[in-house]
Amino acid sequence: MSTFFYMLLAFVVGILVGWFIWGRLRGELDSLRGDLDRTRSERDRLRADSDRLKGELDACGRARADLESRLRDAPSAKAGADKAATPAPAALMSTPATSAAAKTAPAKPATAKKPAATKPAATKTAAAPKPAAKSTAPKKAAAPVAKKAAAPQAATGKADNLRRLIGIGPVNERLLKGLGVTTYAQIAAWTAADVKRIEEVLNFDGRIAREKWIEQAKLLAAGNEAEFARQFPTAGTVSNT
Repeated sequence: MSTFFYMLLAFVVGILVGWFIWGRLRGELDSLRGDLDRTRSERDRLRADSDRLKGELDACGRARADLESRLRDAPSAKAGADKAATPAPAALMSTPATSAAAKTAPAKPATAKKPAATKPAATKTAAAPKPAAKSTAPKKAAAPVAKKAAAPQAATGKADNLRRLIGIGPVNERLLKGLGVTTYAQIAAWTAADVKRIEEVLNFDGRIAREKWIEQAKLLAAGNEAEFARQFPTAGTVSNT
């Protein structure tokens, strides 16, 4: 009888201990399930954020591509508009020799017309031969002037590599050539008014003086490569512009 009682007591104690252990294990299991659910929800939220960020990144990429295409199209359109609106800078970029020849060319015929205006009033008989003799003189004097005016054009016919100058890249070179600037001598002969007008056309603000375009052009126009390389060592490199 006592053996049966002890066995029953041991059975009851085993059930109680097992129930207690099972309860604790079940609590741990429920806690792990809760953590798993929270982890899954966090994963879903992170995926949603990732998809949203990818969408925003794609939108930014498209906006950047659009802006780059507009920036590429803007210089050519602006150069065409400036060329149509202000054709005067092409004449303004001429070399000092051409401007001097242009100033002296109209002065010669002006002096030749004065005798022609005074001589016919003197006598009717001598009027015919004297103006003929006077009119031949301006023609002989005009020939050297024409040759002097043609010489700078032939000299400036060959374009220089403007991209050797620091600050002049492909876009600026294209805009300058659109304005008629193709040689170092033209840039070296710029005045303060020329610099101001060019900066207004190219939408610069003191960049020509800051990057010393005129000083560089004077050295290159004079063929002083050694001094140019010493003063401007970064010219012609990747960081040129």
